[in-house]
Amino acid sequence: MGVSSVVMLPYALSSVAVARQRLCTDLQEWGVYTTAIDDAVLVVSELLSNALRHARPLTSGMVRVAWLWSDDHVEVAVSDGGAATEPRAGRPTMSSLGGRGLGIVEYVAESWGVRHDGETTTVWAVLPAPHANGQHANGQVAALKEAG
Repeated sequence: MGVSSVVMLPYALSSVAVARQRLCTDLQEWGVYTTAIDDAVLVVSELLSNALRHARPLTSGMVRVAWLWSDDHVEVAVSDGGAATEPRAGRPTMSSLGGRGLGIVEYVAESWGVRHDGETTTVWAVLPAPHANGQHANGQVAALKEAG
């Protein structure tokens, strides 16, 4: 069984910092390894930034950010009112100023995707998030603790 949070945020760039802080705080309280927290915060930043840049808000005028931590993984998800195009990882040129967000998500996450529910579009990603004390950690972390 996992633990989760759902945050409704204004459709505004300032919401990215709020989401980052809330996710970081929750994962720290749940005992997730620091490097996994950094990755999850990066991914939620990219997903939320993309929603604010390319999509409409939900009918409430907000965006929904959610995360679920269980079985040494965290799923982060951002829901918005949809866009004219489907979210996909781009392949920008070296001189491009943007277009790398979902490519970063694709690189860092074990998996990611898009769900549609009526007018709501949710972009989600699953990342490894082992418990820092090793109780639920992967074999490498447990082995390092035993060797240390």
